[in-house]
Amino acid sequence: MKYDFKAIEEKWQDRWEKENAFVAKEDTSMPKFYGLVEFPYPSGAGMHVGHIKAYSGLEVISRKRRMQGYNVLFPLGFDAYGLPTENYAIKTGIHPRKVTDDNITKFTSQLKRVGFSFDWTKTIDTTEEGYYKWTQWIFRKMFDHGLVFRDNALVNYCPSCKVVLSNEDSQGGKCDICHSDIVQKAKPVWYLRITEYADKLLEGLEEVDYLPNIKFQQQNWIGRSTGAFANFKLAGLDDSLRIYTTRCDTMFGVTFMVIAPEHPIIEKYRDRITNIDALDAYKDECSKKTEFERTQLVKDKTGVRIEGLAAVNPANGKEIPIYISDYVMMGYGTGAIMAVPAHDERDYEFAKKFGIDIIEVISGGDISKEAYTGDGEMINSDFLNGIKTKAEAIEKMLEYLAEKGVGEKGVQYKMKDWAFNRQRYWGEPIPIVHCEKCGTVGVPYEELPLRLPKVDNFEPGEGGESPLAKIDSYVNCKCPKCGGDAKRETDTMPQWADSSWYYLRYIDPKNDTCLADADKLKYWLPVDWYNGGMEHVTRHLIYSRFWHKFLYDIGVVPTSEPYAKRTAQGLILGPDGVKMSKSRGNVVDPNNVVDEVGADVLRVYVLFMGDYASAAPWSESSVM
Repeated sequence: MKYDFKAIEEKWQDRWEKENAFVAKEDTSMPKFYGLVEFPYPSGAGMHVGHIKAYSGLEVISRKRRMQGYNVLFPLGFDAYGLPTENYAIKTGIHPRKVTDDNITKFTSQLKRVGFSFDWTKTIDTTEEGYYKWTQWIFRKMFDHGLVFRDNALVNYCPSCKVVLSNEDSQGGKCDICHSDIVQKAKPVWYLRITEYADKLLEGLEEVDYLPNIKFQQQNWIGRSTGAFANFKLAGLDDSLRIYTTRCDTMFGVTFMVIAPEHPIIEKYRDRITNIDALDAYKDECSKKTEFERTQLVKDKTGVRIEGLAAVNPANGKEIPIYISDYVMMGYGTGAIMAVPAHDERDYEFAKKFGIDIIEVISGGDISKEAYTGDGEMINSDFLNGIKTKAEAIEKMLEYLAEKGVGEKGVQYKMKDWAFNRQRYWGEPIPIVHCEKCGTVGVPYEELPLRLPKVDNFEPGEGGESPLAKIDSYVNCKCPKCGGDAKRETDTMPQWADSSWYYLRYIDPKNDTCLADADKLKYWLPVDWYNGGMEHVTRHLIYSRFWHKFLYDIGVVPTSEPYAKRTAQGLILGPDGVKMSKSRGNVVDPNNVVDEVGADVLRVYVLFMGDYASAAPWSESSVM
C-alpha cells in the first residue's frame, strides 16, 4: 500500500491547530523555555529551504522541551518594513501595504505546511500600528534621555533615482538600480548614541552563552581601544589638529599628518591655503566614492598636500606637512591622523609615493624595504631611547603629553553612533516635530502611534527627500510645546528598528497599554535560546542588545541581557555550491520538496545534511 504522506501530515497539522498544541500557556508556575528564531522578511519570492534550516534546530529543541514539561514560547512574526517591498511597489505600482499582506500570507502558508510548531497566536507584523506604536515609544524614551541627536553627514545619493543609497547599494560608486554615478551629499541625519553603551555591551558578553566567534565579532565591531589624544599645533597659528592614536610611543617618528578632505579646518583657513583649487577638486572626486572605497586598504594612495598650513610635532617641535587623503574620514576618530611611515604599512606607501621622510623609531626591521610593525627597542626617540617594551614607552609618552598640556589618555571605539533614518516611505514615521521657536520636540506619548499616511505616490522626492515631505497635510502641524506652526520630521526609521525589540512583543503582542506586561516579561525573559544567521551577529544583535540595555536602565525590562544563548546555522547553498539567489536561479522552494516527499522528509534531511553550523550544498538526489 502506498504511503499517503499528504493525508497524514494534513491530519496532524489540523489537529495541532484545533487543539492549540503549540500555544504557550498562561501558567507561570511551570518551568519556561523561550526559543527564538530570527523573523523573516516576507518577500514576494516566498521562503526557500534556507529558511527551513534556520528554524529547524530550535523547532526540535522546542518540541523536546514541551515533552520535558516546560511551558514553551516558540513564536514567529514578520519583519515587514524596508526597501525591498518599497522598491517592488515602485516598480509595479502596487501599494506596499498590499505587497506586504500578500507576502505574509504566502510565507505563513509555507511555514504551516512544513509543520513547524510555532505559536501562531503570538504572531507580529512590524508594519501594524499596534506594533510600531511601541517602536516609536522607545524612540521617544531615548530622545527624552539624550540618546537621540541630529547632525549633518555625507550620504550616497543617486541623482537619477533621486534616492539615498546604503554603501552596499552603491558599490564601485555606481547605483545598483540604474548604474548611474553616485555622489556624496551632506544631509541631516538622526543618530542614536549607541557609543554611550559601548562598554556595557562589551561587559555584557561575559554574562551570556554565545558562540566564541559571535562574541569575537561583536567585540571587533565595537572595537574598544585605549590610547591617547594629542594636539598637533598649526604652525604660526593659535590653533591645532587633534588626533587619536593607540601608539603614542611612536610619536618621534611622525613625519606628516593626514586629514579628511571634508575637515572643517580647510574652510576655516581657506584664504590662507594657496592651492585651495586643488583641494576642492580632490574633495569633489572623493564625493563620488563610497565609504568602503575610501577606506579599503588595498588601493593606490592618493592625496594632496595643503600648501599654506603645516603642523608641529608635539614630541620634538619639528614642523611637518599636512595632506588630505580619501582614506581618512570625518566619521572616524577626529578626522585627522598622525602618520608614522616607518611603522605603518599604509603610511609607508603614502610616504614613498609623496617623497616624505621615513624615520625609524623601533629597531628590528629594514625600513628601506617595508614598514616594520613588530616590537623592538626604541631609537631616535629622545627620552624613550633604550626602552624595550611597548607598554613602558606608551606610559612615558602619555606622561610627557600630559605634562606639556598637549594630550591625555583616552578611549575610542570603532563602532560609530547609529545613523537612524531613511528618506523613504515604507518605514515607521519618526515621532519628532520641528519648531522654529522650540527646536526639535517629541510627539506626545498620548498621540502615538504617529501613523504612516496612506499615499498613492511613494516614490522618493528631489534631492533625496522622503516621499512624506510632499504631503502638506502630514508635514504641517502644531508644536506640542508652544502651539505654533511646526513641521513634522519626514524621514522614517530604518528596518533595524523593528528587529531591535520584537522578541519582547511576542510575549504580549495584543497589549495596547504598554509594550508588554511587566509580570509576563519577568516570567519569560531572558530568551533562553536565540538562533539565527551569522550575518546578523554584529549590527542586529548589537542594536538589539543596546535597546534592551536602555530599557533595562529605565526599568521597563527585568534583565540586563535579552538573550541567554545565541547560536547560528550554516547556509544551505544551491545545488551548484554557491549561495542561493533568485538572480542565479538556484533557489530551492520548500513547497516543491514537500509536494514530492513530504514535510517530515524535508525537515529530517535539512537537520542531517551536514554540520548544522556549517554551509552545505542542497542535493536533490540525497533528499529523494
